[in-house]
Parts: sequence; C-alpha cells; structure tokens
Amino acid sequence: MLRGSNIRTITEILNKKCRNCKYPGSEITRFPVDDNVVSWDHESPEYKPEFYESQVLQGKPWADPKYGSEEFLKIKFNEVDNGVNRVSYMGNYRIVENLPQNPIGRTGIYGRGILGRWGPNHAADPIVTQWKRDDNGDVVKDSSTGRPLLQMCAILRRDCAEWAIPGGMVDPGEKVSVTLKREFTEEALNCGKAPEEVEKFFQQDGEEVYRGYVDDPRNTDNAWMETLAVNFHDDTGDFVGGFKLEAGDDAARVKWADISEKLTLYASHIQMIKEVVDRLQAHW
Repeated sequence: MLRGSNIRTITEILNKKCRNCKYPGSEITRFPVDDNVVSWDHESPEYKPEFYESQVLQGKPWADPKYGSEEFLKIKFNEVDNGVNRVSYMGNYRIVENLPQNPIGRTGIYGRGILGRWGPNHAADPIVTQWKRDDNGDVVKDSSTGRPLLQMCAILRRDCAEWAIPGGMVDPGEKVSVTLKREFTEEALNCGKAPEEVEKFFQQDGEEVYRGYVDDPRNTDNAWMETLAVNFHDDTGDFVGGFKLEAGDDAARVKWADISEKLTLYASHIQMIKEVVDRLQAHW
C-alpha cells in the first residue's frame, strides 16, 4: 500500500548528470549541450550526437530488440506492450523517426546506451529510514537546528562507486510494491527471500515521495530512467534495528547513512531524500 498523492516535482531537471561528459562504460564523449538548448523546443541545427547502443544488451532476455531490427519496429510506445510498461510518468512522449524522444531534452548522445529499454526504463526506489539513536536509545538531535537526525539505508553501487538508494528495475508485469521489497532484500540484505520481519515492515503503508524522470548518467536522447520512490520509515526503531544489513547483487557495501546537506548520492537521489527530510521535519 502506498499513501500520499501530493508529490512534489523535482524541479529544474536539465539533464545535468547526463550531459557534457563521457557516456558510462564507454569512450564516447557526449555532444556538447548548453542549458539553453536542452529543450527540444529550442532549435539546434548544429546538434549532431553520436549513436551508441551497448553490445552488452544484445541477446539479453530483459533488453529490447536492437535498433532498426524487425522486432524493434514492432515496439508499441506510450502503452503497456506485452507486459512491458512503456508509459511515462511524464505523459506521452514524442516518437521521432521511430525513436522515442527524451521528454526533458537533449543529452548529447542518441540510441539507448546501456539501458535495456527504449523510452522509459522504470525503477523503484525504497527509501528506508530510521531516527539516529544514542546508546540509551534516545533520538539524537542536531545541536544547531535542534531537529532529530535521520538515517537512511544506503548502498555503494559497484558500477560507479557512488552511494545510492537500494532500488532497481521493475520487471515486466510486476507490481511496484513487489519491486520495492525485492530490491531492498537483494541489495541491502543479500538474500533472495525477505525475512519475516522485513515482510512485516514492508506491509506498512509507504509514503510516496516521487514519481517521474530521473536525471541519470545513463540517459540518452532515446532512453531514460524513471522511478517511483517510496519512504518506509521506522519511527520507533523496532523493525529496522533488527535487520542484518549485508551488501548483495550490485552493491559493494551497505550502511545506515546519516542524512544532512553534506550527503552525496547517485543521480537524483538526494532530491528524493530531501523530500523525506522535509516531510519528517528532520535535520538537514
């Protein structure tokens, strides 16, 4: 169950993390894109990005067909296509020369890069939080703001060595609520089946924090990340204190990270965490 429909939009997304740099896992440098020509509404006749589609994707059962193939031309964008959700949280996206167009704008590279799906690639991010407590079990408060200190369960991603929310991709036909629990179990607990206490914890109503586009380094002009982020907060500490954190799957490390303005996270994750901080009136 998810609650909360008054979702604050992450504003001023200008593809900052997927512009003017090399594409992850390649030697391809993105075509330069200034802030004032990110939007497709602004003409940029000199814009000539390189095409890139990672060979890693070829033959993978979870990946879409190769660009230009007969199967690629059968993809039904802006709808649920044979169980694959190709509907964007951002609304209908344009199809230009048979390719879906990034709803935010130019990224300096076209193709799908290393992303499995053309168009939106749907993920789910479980933001599991607790109050930081001292040895007596009392909630620790910041000396300057007087607000309680919040902690989040964070993983260190193997692919880029950045701390992140332990989320992952939504499988075809899978409910997002199932993805949230599955990804936390795999990434932060390193087990295939959620322990009983984890099952019980994720049965509580989570607070929906954000749904929409993610400024992700893997985004291209034709493939991009979108997510549904949900906060599961343990106000008493009775649940998560018993979790045996162990890095698994794509995580190199896992820890309870203290949340403040000094925290650095992957992609747009820090904006999602700031939303949780504001809602819980925690220290920032």
